[in-house]
Amino acid sequence: MAQCVQSVQEFIQDSFVPMVAVLCSEDAEKVTRKNNLNFSELLRPFCRLTSEGHMRDPNNQVQVVKNLRISVNNVVTRPSVPASGIPGHAQRRLLSEVVSTCQPAEGGVSNVITAGDYDLNISDRSLKASVPWYSDWRDTLTELSTSKHYTATTPWFEAYRESFLQSMPASDHEFLNHYLACLLVVSSSEAVPVEKFLKLSQEQHRIQHSGEYTNPKWFIPNTLKYYVLLHDMSQGNEQRADSVYEDMKQRYGAQGCYLLKVNSRTAAAGADEQIPDPWSQYLHKSSLQSQDQYEDPAPAPVVVNNTAVENNVGGTSEVDGHDSEEKDGVLVNSLDNTHPLQLDTPSDTPGSLDALRAVAVETKPPPIATGMAAAASHGACLTLNDHDRIRLFIQEFTFRGLLPHIEKNIRQLNDQLVSRKGLSRSLFSATKKWFGGGKVPEKSIAELKNTSGLLYPPEAPELQIRKMADLCFLVQHYELAYSCYHTAKKDFLSDQAMLYAAGALEMAAVSAFLQVGAPRPYPAHYMDTAIQTYRDVSKNMVLAERCALLSAEVLKSQAKYSDAATLLIKMTSEDSDLRSALLLEQAAHCFINMRNPMVRKFAFHMILAGHRFSKAGQKRHALRCYCQAMQVYKGKGWSLAEDHINFTIGRQSFTLRQPENAVSAFRHILTNDSQQTSTQQGAFLREYLYVYKNVTGVCEVALPQLPLPCINSSATRVYFGHERRLAEGEKQAATHVSLDQEFDRDLAAMWQDLEEQVVAAANRGVVPATFQPTQCCLNSQTDNLRIPLAVVEEPIIVEVVFRNPLKVPLVLSDLSLLWKFTLKDFNRPQPQEDSVGDAVAISNEKEAITPRTPQKDDVIATEVIPEFYLSPEETRLARLKLLPHQTGQLNILGLVYNLASTPSTGDTTINSTAASQSEGPSAAEGTSVRGRQDLEIQGPRLNQTKEEKTSVSHGPDRRLDPTITPPMPLLEVFFLQFPTALLCGEIRKAYVEFCNVSRVTLCGLRVASTHPDFFTFGSTSLATPLTPLSPTSFENCSAYKTLATPPGATPGSVAAVTLVSAGDFGSGTGLGGGGVSGAGTGGKWVAEIPLGEGTLKPGESTQLPLWLRGPDQEGVHEINFLFYYESAEKGGKISHRVLRHTVFICVSRSLSVRATACRSNTLPEEEEEGEEGRNGSMLVFVDVENINSSEAGVREFHIAQVSSSSKQWRLHKCINPAEDKDCKLTSRERGKLCFRATRCKPLQVTSKAVEKYTFADLSLGNEQIITSTTPCADFFFRRCQPLESLRLPVAIETQGRHSRSQGAGHGGGAKDITGVVRKCNEVDLDIIILWKAFVVEDNKQVILEGQLHVALQTIDKEACSLTQKEEAQEMVLLKFKPELPPPMTRPSMEQLSHLIKTNLHYPESYSHPFIQKSLCMVPVTLTLSNCSLAKVDVIIDLRHKTTSPESLEVHGSFTWLGQTQYKLQLRAQEVMRVPLRACFLHAGVYNLGTPRVFAKLADQGAMCETSQQTATPALIIIINST
Repeated sequence: MAQCVQSVQEFIQDSFVPMVAVLCSEDAEKVTRKNNLNFSELLRPFCRLTSEGHMRDPNNQVQVVKNLRISVNNVVTRPSVPASGIPGHAQRRLLSEVVSTCQPAEGGVSNVITAGDYDLNISDRSLKASVPWYSDWRDTLTELSTSKHYTATTPWFEAYRESFLQSMPASDHEFLNHYLACLLVVSSSEAVPVEKFLKLSQEQHRIQHSGEYTNPKWFIPNTLKYYVLLHDMSQGNEQRADSVYEDMKQRYGAQGCYLLKVNSRTAAAGADEQIPDPWSQYLHKSSLQSQDQYEDPAPAPVVVNNTAVENNVGGTSEVDGHDSEEKDGVLVNSLDNTHPLQLDTPSDTPGSLDALRAVAVETKPPPIATGMAAAASHGACLTLNDHDRIRLFIQEFTFRGLLPHIEKNIRQLNDQLVSRKGLSRSLFSATKKWFGGGKVPEKSIAELKNTSGLLYPPEAPELQIRKMADLCFLVQHYELAYSCYHTAKKDFLSDQAMLYAAGALEMAAVSAFLQVGAPRPYPAHYMDTAIQTYRDVSKNMVLAERCALLSAEVLKSQAKYSDAATLLIKMTSEDSDLRSALLLEQAAHCFINMRNPMVRKFAFHMILAGHRFSKAGQKRHALRCYCQAMQVYKGKGWSLAEDHINFTIGRQSFTLRQPENAVSAFRHILTNDSQQTSTQQGAFLREYLYVYKNVTGVCEVALPQLPLPCINSSATRVYFGHERRLAEGEKQAATHVSLDQEFDRDLAAMWQDLEEQVVAAANRGVVPATFQPTQCCLNSQTDNLRIPLAVVEEPIIVEVVFRNPLKVPLVLSDLSLLWKFTLKDFNRPQPQEDSVGDAVAISNEKEAITPRTPQKDDVIATEVIPEFYLSPEETRLARLKLLPHQTGQLNILGLVYNLASTPSTGDTTINSTAASQSEGPSAAEGTSVRGRQDLEIQGPRLNQTKEEKTSVSHGPDRRLDPTITPPMPLLEVFFLQFPTALLCGEIRKAYVEFCNVSRVTLCGLRVASTHPDFFTFGSTSLATPLTPLSPTSFENCSAYKTLATPPGATPGSVAAVTLVSAGDFGSGTGLGGGGVSGAGTGGKWVAEIPLGEGTLKPGESTQLPLWLRGPDQEGVHEINFLFYYESAEKGGKISHRVLRHTVFICVSRSLSVRATACRSNTLPEEEEEGEEGRNGSMLVFVDVENINSSEAGVREFHIAQVSSSSKQWRLHKCINPAEDKDCKLTSRERGKLCFRATRCKPLQVTSKAVEKYTFADLSLGNEQIITSTTPCADFFFRRCQPLESLRLPVAIETQGRHSRSQGAGHGGGAKDITGVVRKCNEVDLDIIILWKAFVVEDNKQVILEGQLHVALQTIDKEACSLTQKEEAQEMVLLKFKPELPPPMTRPSMEQLSHLIKTNLHYPESYSHPFIQKSLCMVPVTLTLSNCSLAKVDVIIDLRHKTTSPESLEVHGSFTWLGQTQYKLQLRAQEVMRVPLRACFLHAGVYNLGTPRVFAKLADQGAMCETSQQTATPALIIIINST
């Protein structure tokens, strides 16, 4: 149980006190009425004695009486409680009023019970700390004081208990509340006071002995009469009063009368001086009691203050559920008639919204009772001396009159009992005999007959024992009282007088507990038997309740909380909701005060108590109980229990005129992840809407927050700009950025990288320090730390994620954004911008309160969504638009909308008339309320500094706070005839249309791409007039510039040669000029787009051709374009804008080209080749295979032309031209072509034209494609990086080891050797294969064109048009020591074997007459050609002979004549001829290729000569001429 103000002993002593009656004359009443008091009220604050009293027991032992209190009451001859033991209407109303008027004090100190994981606030502030809308409840809980008992108090329970015990009816089976004495009060102003005393005495005798009155009951026949003479000091004659008093002492004795002097001052004088008012705390209870006793059972309700109105809704004081049927039309038991943990549909119960509507009707406070002068003060004519006189009077009466009277009666009763029973002189001496042995076993209640109707006569000895026991108990002689009770109990049980026996058991248990020193344990089973008898046998719940209250207090004092709780719970019943509620609450406190607190049991029983409080009409106490229980259930996953508690809190709060708290409680039900059924959730929602509407109907100053639907603020996306225009006919619009695209961090990094490169290209290769990447769409993953920039007259679209957590649909109507805007003129001078902070902010919050009012569209146009439907448990996006018309700072605050539910069929809605007229899911159905939800986005967690890492702090998220900047140009890009599928290397021509749809001129148009080799806008310096300029003139025209082959010319006979500078196509190393700029590494290039005058004026559009080439790898390719443009008006806050476009191209296989370059084995004669022969030549073998799959519908490929591009080499002619004009390849066919390549003429390779590339075209068909123009050269240069960047990987590849060669140096050494040898083997020749493919589409033949590139780098090394897939690199071990620089590597043997090219000149057959001359000598010329650019020492060794038997079988043996070894030195690229002679002995076929040639660089003395690669076998036929 809760902690009480009194101790258990004090409580029990105050529950049973000597009763004193009062009979006053009319004049005496007038004297006391001057103080607004009657005589008994006048004495009441002074009825507790401050000093000890003494009396002697029958054994003549002195008994001390401490802290005695007497009860003084007027004589009332009407019973207050029926004899049945069921409380009457008046008493129930009295107890209900007592409980309702005693509420927790506001602002008291918090008391906290720490129980396990729970901190429970069981105090005045528990209401505040535990309600679901109070988030910081833990912060309000203070530490519990180090006390043995917890300090949770329930004063309303103590007030109820006190009133209940005081209003107990006098019973015949006990004498504790029978009157012991009677005060006869007469005023000194009476003419003959003695006669008045005589009349009052006779009146008392008549009331007690005539038998007319059942009440009041008197303790003993000879009642003590005490005569009081009341003297008014302000009016009466004091001498006369004294003389009368002297006469009284003579007549009644000094011990039986008293002169009480009062009213020492007048009421007027009392108004000036403040005297304490000790009567106020007693008068409220007594006034209620007196009213209930004197009024009819069904009068108009008496209400003390407005708390009754707040607690009892209908204006009539609700008492208990027992009485609810009597009051028709009053809202009794209306809200909760069901089990407290049962959540029936509110619409199906009487406590639905109809009940709430009845509550909402304003009730008038009932009139104040006329008998209560609430405003009048008490004791106005009394001074402090008068207080002392009254106190002294009570003391004199008690010590001189009452206690001696009780002592005398105890002796008399003791003597009577001894004489009647034939016992020894005293009960004390008989105690041992009574308890020594031969105890009669107590029979159980079930075995005993129902003899509750048995009545003893007043003079029965059993009643005399009980009377003596009660007298001893009243004067605190508990040992003697226990002995008497125990004796009476045995007598009653033997007579089976169960009601009497129960009373004796009850008081015996209490007496045993109160004995000083506790000689025996508390007999709890006595109390249990008594309670059971009262309740089940006697059917007297009043006595059972008293017994339970006493026993529970005793058990609590012994820390037997579990037993106390069980006892209290047993006493709950349906006959009294108020009693059940109070006892359940005390049982809950027992659970929390146990050694191991049972917190959940505490909460459960608080719920039950709250339910019973609600049924009893105690709404405030019901709300408090539910709030205290909420502390346990909150946040523990007990969602259904939480819903029930919150629902009840919401209803009770609404009933108690606390609509804000009701709204908060209902909001908690709706925002929780509820596990309720859809029907229940719909009922919750409708109640919430109804309550909410009542709240907002009172004041519409600001829009309150709505709990539904749930908004995921962090998922809010903001898009700046117009939504993408869809395709118009054949036009395909640029994809750019849209809200339909999902954010990809890798893609965003790629776009930022592209933007950095194009910005660098526009700013002379440097990215400005103020550069910020463009972010058109902001979300939770973008960088939102800086304020975004939006453009005036361009929309801002906010995408909000709504989630409906309920299983019922929601309808939002008139949905729009709330914003605040500060005007700011960016065209003003800079210093004035600081003062803009003082500008007045404009907001649309006022306009949003009432929907469909004119908005501030001149500043920012706000889009309103008329209706937004959310299905049950649906997550849906809403896109809301703002269109700013002025520049400044915008802050998007949140959303405003009307919330309504769509009632399902069969449900009782809040407004039944609206429901009956509704059709379909519309916002017009039911009740709709208007509110807002703020968009509050938490920024990213800061984790840079030490302080940020050790604490949890978040940065700002500014995606909803854009700055509106002045107008900017806006570009739209459309693509015409843009393909979706290509063959590898296929060339296709498309068109791009650029439109400026803004009011600002556009300039500086550039494009960057992740695939710069995929497209070209053509060269700005070279005109291409032969290609069609518009899409309409383009059908099957070639995308290339072509020339007809001269008639009669042999295909592939002579190459047409053109010299082109790489700078013409933007491939130079510098960034100046038009075309493509190599900005940075990684292969991403930036191209300037040629506009007519360099600008695009507002509203203008232009079309440009765009050539596309299919990537070399098959598959689906994602190709990204980034268009960059600036405003012609410089100095704005936005320096540039970008437009993104992404295309997906499906690429199919076409041809595979492999090429190899070999040195020519024969040196051409000078007369045939002229100058070119000296420069050297080589053979280029080209292997072309058709690897196209038949899916693409390609019938055959034609090799139309083979071209080359290089600075050193060019194709000269085709050695094996096909017989027909085109080289055709059907599926899986392979063709081989062989070309002779020669070095470019020395005149062409001059210092001024170092960057010139030589394009040589060998046409295999009837027309020549000029490869040195757009688009062929564009794609060639876009594919080929500058040679300087390619040499490094080539050198590494050819050496096969980590050699970082940097070219030939001046100081010789290993670097020099490597450079010389590498150049010796270097080719640097690019082969361009131009093909045509014949495709059948829609029964129509279409010719496709394309080009493939093969880069030949090294002699005898095959190159392929398809890049081979790189093998996965092995994992490299981490090395923590610094690596030593790699040693200088020397050229490999293979590289050194290509220094010298050899060739033998000899006749193919030679006739010799061996019969005439046995030796045949044939002249042979060995030609040596130095392939390097340095001097080379050469050794020719002719001594080598073929020894292998296979070789001897095929070729005969011969010998060389003359010098067998030659040592020569060849200058750079020198050709030397050495004459030799071969000698043959027989005719036959011989291989002359036996000379071995060794070479080394001339300036490398330490290097050994390396054997050079010999030519192919040189066969000679020797014929015998005879």
